[in-house]
Amino acid sequence: MIALIGLPGCGKSTVGRQLARRLGVAFVDSDHVIEQRRGCSIKTFFAREGEERFRDLEQATLDELTAGTTPAVLSTGGGAVLRAPNRLHLHQRGQVIYLHAQPEDIFRRLRHDTTRPLLQVQDPLQQLRNLYQLRDPLYRETAHYVIEIGRPSVATLLNMVVMQLELAGCLPCVPVPPPAPARVRAMACSRPARWMRPSKPAVPCASSRPLAQHHRARS
Repeated sequence: MIALIGLPGCGKSTVGRQLARRLGVAFVDSDHVIEQRRGCSIKTFFAREGEERFRDLEQATLDELTAGTTPAVLSTGGGAVLRAPNRLHLHQRGQVIYLHAQPEDIFRRLRHDTTRPLLQVQDPLQQLRNLYQLRDPLYRETAHYVIEIGRPSVATLLNMVVMQLELAGCLPCVPVPPPAPARVRAMACSRPARWMRPSKPAVPCASSRPLAQHHRARS
């Protein structure tokens, strides 16, 4: 199992869904599993039964999901790492990727989101900073790999995740297709399609700094 962890809004569900499609395996969102079983949203559950009860339910759900043997991509809730059993099960039972983002970047994405209970406060940016300070060490403790996501596109972030897993030997490298016969190559290159011919030179990127860095997290 491949598990994605990180702050709310860092892209776990979006990237996880695309990663599962790329790998041809099931995608599981632990929060959605809880919502389906309880018949209500996480926000409603928080308001009705409180965070502690939700964490109990989350712990039982993660224990069940990570114990399975079917290959899958798992997206976890942002607070899944708060309990030690969750951190242990995630780390021991799968390959865990921490999608690391700064609170300011996440705030830009979530400033109009009203579905996340912990961010329904007067100062959501400060709340994200508080969550980051508390949870970042726990994410790093749980993760096998950390990916600095910055603000790339979903496709770019997906490729970064796949590359990290391939380099770590967790996935087979995608084979390069054999070259086309010379006659086919000549026909294909003789007249490029209209969409392949740029109407103006490409504008170079303003900065040469890499979008993201990959590095091994401490276990």
